[in-house]
Amino acid sequence: MGSEVSYTSLADICCDVSYGYTESATSEAVGPKFLRITDIQGGTLDWNKVPYCPATDANTKKYALEIGDIVIARTGNSTGENTQLSTEPPPAVFASYLIRFRPDASRVNPFFVGYQLRSERFRQYVLAVRSGSAQPGANAKQLGAFTVELIDRALQDEAVEILRALDERITLLRETNATLEAIAQALFKSWFVDFDPVRAKAEGRQPEGMDATTAALFPDSFEESELGLVPKGWAEVRLGQLCTFQKGCSYKGDGLSDDQGAYMFNLGCFNAPRVYAFERVKRYTGEFKDKHRVTAGDLIIANTDMTQHRAILGRPLVIPEGMNPGFVSHHVFKVVINQGYGVGIKPFLFFCFLQPSFRERAVGYATGTTVLALPRDALEQHLIYLPSYELLKVFAECCDPIFAAIKSNELQAQTLTQLRDTLLPRLISGQLRLPEAEATVEEVL
Repeated sequence: MGSEVSYTSLADICCDVSYGYTESATSEAVGPKFLRITDIQGGTLDWNKVPYCPATDANTKKYALEIGDIVIARTGNSTGENTQLSTEPPPAVFASYLIRFRPDASRVNPFFVGYQLRSERFRQYVLAVRSGSAQPGANAKQLGAFTVELIDRALQDEAVEILRALDERITLLRETNATLEAIAQALFKSWFVDFDPVRAKAEGRQPEGMDATTAALFPDSFEESELGLVPKGWAEVRLGQLCTFQKGCSYKGDGLSDDQGAYMFNLGCFNAPRVYAFERVKRYTGEFKDKHRVTAGDLIIANTDMTQHRAILGRPLVIPEGMNPGFVSHHVFKVVINQGYGVGIKPFLFFCFLQPSFRERAVGYATGTTVLALPRDALEQHLIYLPSYELLKVFAECCDPIFAAIKSNELQAQTLTQLRDTLLPRLISGQLRLPEAEATVEEVL
């Protein structure tokens, strides 16, 4: 066949197309992992965060997942979201709102098929075929009718090789960022949740891992408060004393654009749990008020959640550079720091919003059934304890290089993602061969 392109349907080159298993997830390790729509948003998959399912042996076998399987969301705003298993999974089944497509490895390279389902062409196809107003979706027949391009098997293998190399580099960068964020979170927890330096001083010990100047900023005893024992002298404040939560702009659908207008930060940005809001930023040609405007470094949080498992509500993000003008939609709060508090408080608030106590309050005060909404006054009444300004400043200085490295890595990941998406259609069609693609990648790296 050479580089000649032939066409077939997704279903035609699959040896299995199946709907998932109907059961409830559990956090207890009582059965196989239970893959759901919320576990694959953004196309990534972390088995450590996937819950379990008390499935019988027969159902475990029937709905088992293996390398090369593609699972696609079939309902809601996530319709078309998909991921492909590139490594041996733990024992796992997939939920009923997912459809498993298993490419026939004797006919095609399964990952050559999988990459086509990550393309803009597939995204546009899903938007065209899904139906329903309150809960849009697409069935197996509709998704299986997607046209797959096929080239010579050797060329398929070459295309997968270069695309997977890019994906591995992107994954490494984001794994590094996850480690960096975990370091900053560990520091926040040690200082402001577990109070390790205060406990050390109360016991007559020198706090570990810090110089004497920093150690002097921590008190050496505790006092009773509404929140229990807290470091002596730290102020009890409500979030409304530190900041205000400005609800974003209600937008019109006909103002959305792929490449023109202002950058709009909506719920989609929160699907990938990262520090900076690089993902799924929409463009909007309509009008918005100045109070909805955001600039680089601004802090935002999701005030609405349409997912079944409330994974987004209250999650924070930081606005990156290079997206100006930008604004937030009505599903997002812009966090406006009150006068008298410097920029040093932003990293402190960011990690406050990630704490279980804050997330539990956010979910607990949310209203609605299908769509959860977070009242602004519930956030403003949330009680925290505030250390001295000098300590906040030191914490911000510790976070600055970590956040800078995260931003640099994410920008490189974005560049590689754009390169992959640019190369994708040319590699799939056989127009671009491996040597030329490798040369293009080397120029970027």
